[in-house]
Amino acid sequence: MRYQITGKHIDIGQALQTHVRAELDATVQKYAGRPTDANVIFSKSAYEFVCEATVHLSTGLTASAKAHATEIYAAFDSCSEKMEKQLRRYKRRLKDHHKDRTEPVELSGASSYILSGASDSEDHEPESLQPIIVAEMETKIPSLSVGEAVMQMELIGAPVLVFRKEGTDGVNVVYRREDGNIGWIDP
Repeated sequence: MRYQITGKHIDIGQALQTHVRAELDATVQKYAGRPTDANVIFSKSAYEFVCEATVHLSTGLTASAKAHATEIYAAFDSCSEKMEKQLRRYKRRLKDHHKDRTEPVELSGASSYILSGASDSEDHEPESLQPIIVAEMETKIPSLSVGEAVMQMELIGAPVLVFRKEGTDGVNVVYRREDGNIGWIDP
């Protein structure tokens, strides 16, 4: 497994990197058979250290976790516990579905846009009704079953996931509703 362990505006020592590799190896090997890479980013927010970890699995799914603590090792340990919980749930769901995916998830290319929010002054009419595009980037749309899409959305902690339903050409959306349930849009 490839590791990328970095610090934003803080120095990451060799001992912390060794600890991160050892703990992530143990956690990921226990619950996920074939991880491809892991990204761990440490940063400082006021008096707390923040640890963000993302693990990409060979099945195409991604697990991510984020934790805060006053000590850097405690932040990573808390993040590792969250990651372990997600991977344990993922493995349990795979067992529950009795379906082993033999091939990796198929990904399709798409564009992703971030639009600017409303301006501070709502009294005057804007010159153009077109929103300002703040960021434009490439993204991948996975080809998943509905159950796998819900699992992926929960693993990455996203409120919405766009995916291509297996066996069809249509693009589908799963999202978390305000009442806590999951919604599915199948056009």
